[in-house]
Amino acid sequence: MSVTAIDDAARREYWRSQLELAYDFMQQATNYPVDECGERMVSLTEASAAAGVDVQFSDRPHALDLPRLYYLREGQIAGFLSAAREMNDRGWVMRVEDGFRSVRMQKFLARKPEVFDAILTALLWETGGRTPDPDFFLHRGMTLVAQTPKVGTHTSGSAIDISVRHRDRPDTEVDRGGPYLEMSARTPMLSPWVSESARQNRIQITALMRRNGFVEYPFEFWHYSSGDAYAGMLLKTGKPAPYGAIHWSGPGDHVVTPVLNPCEPLNSPEEIQQEIEASLARLRQRSSAS
Repeated sequence: MSVTAIDDAARREYWRSQLELAYDFMQQATNYPVDECGERMVSLTEASAAAGVDVQFSDRPHALDLPRLYYLREGQIAGFLSAAREMNDRGWVMRVEDGFRSVRMQKFLARKPEVFDAILTALLWETGGRTPDPDFFLHRGMTLVAQTPKVGTHTSGSAIDISVRHRDRPDTEVDRGGPYLEMSARTPMLSPWVSESARQNRIQITALMRRNGFVEYPFEFWHYSSGDAYAGMLLKTGKPAPYGAIHWSGPGDHVVTPVLNPCEPLNSPEEIQQEIEASLARLRQRSSAS
């Protein structure tokens, strides 16, 4: 077996083992107690501008071409600003890629063509080209784009996805071993398949975020949150999470309402099968054009 083949096999095994651990993590998060506090949502764009902190925000449309909602709960704003300011002080700029997601946004993010294609491509690589069935896709997809509101902590208004840029070169990312939404063996936070400099950057960014109250999702190097089920588990607080999945109508609304059935799947196997077929057609078309 060639060195390349051995390396590829090792990456596959790492990917499999990490996503099984991530699935177990999601099962624990599903059962983690939540005592929703009803805290209001606050705009990150407005808060950072008022504080004079340099923060970037992605302008890419969300699922269904909806605008991204850069909001966190009120109790998280001080920590967010402190983390962003600390990044500025060391020559970095936090770029917020995603914030609050409504239940509808979460449902259709998993089916957004570029996201679905990236996940399916990774699964085809994992299986050696065998098309996954909907159950396997949902099993793996649960860990990459949450399939229930309870474990999709963006629907709690408690999580952000971030990139980090150089402040003197705002179009250049601080190397973390891949871009936002990397779907490969490099995706887990502690992946051994990134360079030493990228690994150190991940470690330093995570330490900075933790100093300011945000914990990392271990299986994606861009996701940080606080006050939700993930944080309760990772910090071993032994207390119910104050932030759970909510309905919120958007800017100007100061009322959040708990999702009544937060563990209910957002997409059915039938819907996922349709998306698999559409994605395979797109991937074949892309391959024939290249």
